[in-house]
Amino acid sequence: MNITSFIREHKRLVIGAAIVIGLPLLALAWWLGSPLFIDRTVDEEFPRAAMAEVPADMTAEEVEDAMVEAEDAVETASDEMPDAGVTALVSGEFSDADDFHRGSGTATIYELDDGSRVLRLEDLDVTNGPDLHVLLTPASEPVSRESLEAADYVDLGGLKGNIGNQNYDIPADVDVGAQMTVVIYCQPFHVVFSTAALDG
Repeated sequence: MNITSFIREHKRLVIGAAIVIGLPLLALAWWLGSPLFIDRTVDEEFPRAAMAEVPADMTAEEVEDAMVEAEDAVETASDEMPDAGVTALVSGEFSDADDFHRGSGTATIYELDDGSRVLRLEDLDVTNGPDLHVLLTPASEPVSRESLEAADYVDLGGLKGNIGNQNYDIPADVDVGAQMTVVIYCQPFHVVFSTAALDG
């Protein structure tokens, strides 16, 4: 093999290695960075169907639609009047974690008439990021991974959208009577994006 052939072969190997290594790195960089520029909006209804018995000839979605139509057809004395069988236990407003990680909106824990609890996020608008999760912790001002781990927390699942209204089921064994804080948390970088301290 002459020197020219060797150089060409070496170039091909380098280009091949760059492609093999570079493509996964680009995909990882997109996964980590793209949420900072892309918003995800959700608009879930309040889980009224969870409070009702679903007739055999109807789906839960059909029950939900029927209850929404009934609400629209009836004038109420106050827009803030809660649904029958629903109790708001604690509530709080989201605030910024810092100048870059910002958040607003309301977090409320409701108890339904079947005894189950749901965390309802309304008018949420939080800085987007990769793999954001909704945590519930007794820590009053969690600012880091260490403070969350020291106080313990419950992971309610991945954030469905950084903008809008959404619901998260709360496990039956979680005590929500004590001081609780909702945390929007970035799993890959262990960063707190926004918090909402809940109180009665």
